[in-house]
Amino acid sequence: MTSRNRIAVIDIGKTNAKVALVDLGNFREVAVRRTPNRPKSGPPYPHHDHENLKAFILESLAALGRDFAVDAISVTAHGATMALLDGDGDLALPILDYEYEGPDAVADEYDAVRPSFVETGSPRLPGGLNAGAQLFWQMRTFPEAFGRVRAIVTYPQYWSGWLSGVTASEVTSLGAHTDLWNFEARRFSSLVERMGWLDLMAPLRQATERLGLLREDISRKVGLERPVPVYCGIHDSNASLYPHLAARKPPFSVVTTGTWVIAMAIGGPPGELDPDRDTLVNIDFAGNAVSSARFMGGREFERLCPDDRSDPGEVELDRVLESKIMLLPSVQAGTGPFPHSVSRWIGDPERLTVSERRAAVSIYLAMMTATCLSLIGARGPTVVEGPFAGNRIFRRILAAATARPLICAEEGTTGTSFGAALLTDPHALHTLPAEAVTEPATDRRIVAYIAAWQAACME
Repeated sequence: MTSRNRIAVIDIGKTNAKVALVDLGNFREVAVRRTPNRPKSGPPYPHHDHENLKAFILESLAALGRDFAVDAISVTAHGATMALLDGDGDLALPILDYEYEGPDAVADEYDAVRPSFVETGSPRLPGGLNAGAQLFWQMRTFPEAFGRVRAIVTYPQYWSGWLSGVTASEVTSLGAHTDLWNFEARRFSSLVERMGWLDLMAPLRQATERLGLLREDISRKVGLERPVPVYCGIHDSNASLYPHLAARKPPFSVVTTGTWVIAMAIGGPPGELDPDRDTLVNIDFAGNAVSSARFMGGREFERLCPDDRSDPGEVELDRVLESKIMLLPSVQAGTGPFPHSVSRWIGDPERLTVSERRAAVSIYLAMMTATCLSLIGARGPTVVEGPFAGNRIFRRILAAATARPLICAEEGTTGTSFGAALLTDPHALHTLPAEAVTEPATDRRIVAYIAAWQAACME
């Protein structure tokens, strides 16, 4: 296999998008360009601004190509999103924003036809978080436009298809709480057959497959002179998981952090998942079921600590522990391990400084993450990826609450972009980059705070 060292990764997150050039030789992002990912309000409904994202991607590829050789392109993107293409490969309907509540208008009808949790591992979620609910609502609400659909494409493959001209779908996105995938049978669910969508589903391809070369018109536009392979791509949480599946021995768990915090248990006992607490079955790149749980931690942090760039340490942590001020779930209602709980503070948060409040919020996020890990029977060390990996208080409390070591790789060497880049050359990973380990704390104040938080959640 030809070695591919410099991989341009298109990484479409729910809140932000980026194009990163990843050097597989030293596990580094050597260049990164970012932009906010802001949905358009309509018409006909809130949807992703794919034209703006396309312009950003083209500008980024051109800029990277001026300074570096680009050996390949890979894609990763958030889940709960489908693109509906017409016979010309254009969008038959805009790409719906999964936070839009429109699909709830036909919830009763949809619930009558959706498969059981036993079949799909998908909990029933609000709005468009079940991609099947999106498709059902679009079919009912826009029958003429839906009648022009010739291909239903998973979101990462919308982008790799645009770049390569090859239409595909891929299992990690199909298996992310969509209601569209039967995880035990490893095929499309009964919903797909029942609704007559089977012939519309784009051909399944492996995340590691090369779809084709970058389209010639795009190559000319961005100034990439030599042919550049485009790979199929992967759901973002599974991009983070991918390197660890190759390099670690189970049992372990991986926690990816971003707009969503998603906990995935590898090698532990499968146990009974509770769909009412936002536990679910994810599907890894090889089609295997992965017990998972999640909450909207990044969104909660943004709401609680807007524009806060402080970096609280021991002094702020001591203050929160001594005051016993704590935040209880759930800040983002309707999802996570406490979907029906109303968030409240114990004690007076107004007594806290901005930095101390950030410390208290970090503790809350760690406790929510620990709850998710407990619900999926996680065992062994916990690997944390993404923005929360740099939060010292989050790391310390999570290690203490789980009573297991917590592992964080050096910043910029792991995460969604690195995992997506590795799809182009799985053999490039011989060992994981250097890591920092946080051992469980024995501080009696931390232990007491954790117990009090857990008890308060049960009241």
